[in-house]
Amino acid sequence: MSNGHLLQLSTAELADAIRAKNYSVSEVLEAHIERILAVNPLINAVVADRFALAREEAKIAERVVMAAKEEEQLPALLGVPCTVKEFWAVQGMPQTGGLVHRKEHRHPATDAEIVRRIRQSGAIVCGVTNVPEGGMWIECANRLYGCTSNPWDLSRTSGGSSGGDGAIVASGGVPFGIASDLGGSIRIPAAFCGAVGHKPTGGLVPNTGHFPAIHPQLSSYLTGGPIARRVRDLALLLEVMSTESCITHAQAVPLPTLDMSAVRVFEVTSNGRQRVSKTVRQGVEKAGAYLRSRGAEVAPFEEPKLRHSFEIWSAMMLEVQHTSYAEVLGGGQALELWREALKLVLGRSEHTAPALGIAALDSAFRKLPKRAAPLQSFVEEGHALQRELEGTLGERGIWLYPVYTRTAPPHNLSLLRPLDVAYTAIVNVLEFPATVVPVGVDEDGLPVAVQVIAKRGNDRLCLGVAKELESAFGGWKCAEPAIARRDSMIDRLRAARK
Repeated sequence: MSNGHLLQLSTAELADAIRAKNYSVSEVLEAHIERILAVNPLINAVVADRFALAREEAKIAERVVMAAKEEEQLPALLGVPCTVKEFWAVQGMPQTGGLVHRKEHRHPATDAEIVRRIRQSGAIVCGVTNVPEGGMWIECANRLYGCTSNPWDLSRTSGGSSGGDGAIVASGGVPFGIASDLGGSIRIPAAFCGAVGHKPTGGLVPNTGHFPAIHPQLSSYLTGGPIARRVRDLALLLEVMSTESCITHAQAVPLPTLDMSAVRVFEVTSNGRQRVSKTVRQGVEKAGAYLRSRGAEVAPFEEPKLRHSFEIWSAMMLEVQHTSYAEVLGGGQALELWREALKLVLGRSEHTAPALGIAALDSAFRKLPKRAAPLQSFVEEGHALQRELEGTLGERGIWLYPVYTRTAPPHNLSLLRPLDVAYTAIVNVLEFPATVVPVGVDEDGLPVAVQVIAKRGNDRLCLGVAKELESAFGGWKCAEPAIARRDSMIDRLRAARK
């Protein structure tokens, strides 16, 4: 096998190959570093690397492999390279949140708990990845690092807020990334870039070491999770991230093949409000049809409360999030938004237009009384929706749902449709687990994906159904076409000038 083949292997396959001594840890690492160096100038996903330290860690891991008496004793992720979203603390690495006033901020001594767990299980962090300013947008852009592009089409967004991880995983730079999700921040980048991603059940994964800091009441809505090449990877990584002690190869629980005749599928192509494109709707229908062919019971499903998804998410977030977005942007002291807007017009602001717009919207909501009738009504509606859906889904039910209203839009176009995140955001406040898996491509060659959602605690059911869909539709494919298209476009421009 060539080193290029390593870029096609899943996290689990790479770990197996290292344990079996088919490849050294250094070979695996160098193949991925080479790939990062090749694609990152185009997509701008990895914003700070730790290649030198990673190479030292690879040498240590190799000694561990050689000294081990049994493969099963080795940590489950030993020698597998990865990236980490810049919001998570990584020892010695930047943790700015894309904010200019934090540009010198580094964590000299500690990892976030989720990072500690993957490293304890043997993973090697290659670098940290780009984020939107402050985190609340689906476009990974800020004044410190610039903008991340979708590897399938560089004119389009990679999604956010974990778009850096989505882009580098999709383009083969690493087999997995550690992300976080408050309104779709794992699932939207995975969908836009053609990777797989899992938002765990609320509270399953610790949020220690995240920026912005997570208030305890918010911890069930925001959760860390993986973006990866294969669904099998998601199951392994979830096991590592949700367990305090090091997971070894022998302890890792494989994802079983489901008896699909025991699964009920609720197919929902729209929330009844944010219009979904024909391509996305057909993706959900295609996934449902395949599961039916495998013996699953596919049932019609309508829930009127889903029309209010964005309002429910906003109201429930406001109820528990005590720090305003303007305070996050201002480093603890709320920005004077009118002043920053003027500076933005004059080209002197340290902040991006989307960040200021979200801060203004958040500020307007916060001026409403906490017990204002509309807000309280949406909070109550959200809790009722959670109870109703859990009753409907039960222990064997999954909900097929769009990730977004369309495939990856051109850069900044999402500013015109800010409520389209409702399809993922509602799942956060319901605290449900959700897995995103590709089910095809659109007419422009962009990935089409679906969410597989289940009741709280049924993460493995989501993953099992997603694995079925991955087997049927092929799952992740390394994103070469965008780079090739860009090269051919440059060649055409050069030719035109001659």
